[in-house]
Amino acid sequence: MRECDFEVRRKHLAGLTDSELEERFWGLTGEIMEPLLKIAKQNTTPSIERSVLLRMGFNSFETKELVDKCIEHKLLRKGAGHLVWRLSSIKGISVRSAGELLLQDREWETVKSYLESGEEYAPATR
Repeated sequence: MRECDFEVRRKHLAGLTDSELEERFWGLTGEIMEPLLKIAKQNTTPSIERSVLLRMGFNSFETKELVDKCIEHKLLRKGAGHLVWRLSSIKGISVRSAGELLLQDREWETVKSYLESGEEYAPATR
């Protein structure tokens, strides 16, 4: 059984006020979460992207096909929903219409050109 060493381990915190303790807590929490958020921002999976597309109003058959096409075009890491939304913004059309164009193998070059322009995170034009 481990000896209780709480008093020894907390000595460096003993002189801190409640607000200082809270500030330290949130600072440490941020340090812990930073690498996890970085991984989440830089990575995705087909199932996550299908889930996003489902919430955008596409059915399960469409989501699978859109994700497969994103993989085929080597664009999945940009986010399937993001690509549909971007095309919608570029063309000034509904998200549904943008997804249908991509499903018909149309406008992939438009999306790729936009991504290559370096403006991928610019505000939408709509």
